[in-house]
Amino acid sequence: MRTRLRLSCLAALPLGIAASVVAWAALSPVSSEDRDEVFEIPKGTWARRMAGDKVEILPNEVRLTLGVKDVLVLRNRDDVPQVFGPVLMMPGQSFRLPFATASSYQFACSAHASGQMTVTVVEGPATAWERLAWRKREFMASRGWT
Repeated sequence: MRTRLRLSCLAALPLGIAASVVAWAALSPVSSEDRDEVFEIPKGTWARRMAGDKVEILPNEVRLTLGVKDVLVLRNRDDVPQVFGPVLMMPGQSFRLPFATASSYQFACSAHASGQMTVTVVEGPATAWERLAWRKREFMASRGWT
């Protein structure tokens, strides 16, 4: 009888741990040490594009979350100036664009073959379910499982 009880307690342990992890993910506030979402335009991007290569170095849409990752940082490592919105970034320069309002923004972007880039800014997760869903989405995206 004691052996069965001990085994059932051991079997319940993983469930308890899983429940604790889910509770933490749902109830703990979402935060980030660094609110920057950084993208780099690598050296040679313009030359490769002019040579006919389909260079996709930046995503067509960048998704930011207010209060967590809400500052877009672009670094121009290329040999030529790059345009992002109204900003001309010279080689070696960086550009920081903080967002304070959830919305979808369209920018001209010379690093894209289409010449356009969309930045979608969403509200930070406020409820337990939103925090749980946000953490799951971030976990999946970090592993390329989107």
